[in-house]
Amino acid sequence: MKHVLITGAGSGLGKAIAQQYVGMDVSLCIADVNADAAQQSAQALVSLGQDAWSIACDITSEKDIEALIAEVTNRWGSIDVLVNNAGVATGGALEFEDIDQWQWVMNINLLGMVRMTRACVPLMQPGAKIINIASQAGITPIPLMGSYNASKAAVVSFSETMHLELAHQGIHVSVACPSFFPTNLDKSLRSKQPGIGSLVSKMLSKSDMDANQVAKAIIQQANAGRFMILTHKDGKTAYTLKRFLPTKTYLNMIKQKTKKN
Repeated sequence: MKHVLITGAGSGLGKAIAQQYVGMDVSLCIADVNADAAQQSAQALVSLGQDAWSIACDITSEKDIEALIAEVTNRWGSIDVLVNNAGVATGGALEFEDIDQWQWVMNINLLGMVRMTRACVPLMQPGAKIINIASQAGITPIPLMGSYNASKAAVVSFSETMHLELAHQGIHVSVACPSFFPTNLDKSLRSKQPGIGSLVSKMLSKSDMDANQVAKAIIQQANAGRFMILTHKDGKTAYTLKRFLPTKTYLNMIKQKTKKN
């Protein structure tokens, strides 16, 4: 039986990823800052016959992570798959995003992932996998989401570094960059600019994929050994244009698409 640890799995994409393992010979650890949500998510899996358990964990807390690792060590002794999914959203123009907001999102989206990876790698053996959840925003950013874009771009860079660094230990690292899709991301959104919440909710609702479809694509591509996982057709197109168009041409195109009316 393989051991799969998923952060932020009490709801949203993390919960959907956990559900992709139903029917497989795995034991799932559902970790979430919301203890009740984590417990409910795990209970739903158990009701389907899946081995699963939950634990409350704030990935900004070293104490919480130490407690998580102690419980994982006691129950499992090793980790086969780590899904670093927990994250939050921020938005707003530069003048509305103060340093507190930048530090908040970086502490969770980037440093939380770093803390979890540092804690879990000693429990991983050759053949293990790490799946880091970034965002399309980290590779093809748009205006009014500076701190969020930067946090997810940092996740992509961290993931590439770990892909290279941990390969020598036989650990494969993937990074997923899904575009917007209906989830609870807008519920965690922090912004001081009026109207940003409704703008993000509108973008989430326009997706042609739901959380289960995104989760399925992520697990399939990670199992296939892909490093960069792109789940949405429009996201793949945008990333391809950015890679192959002259930089000036690409940026002018995005400026036209995002200019204010």
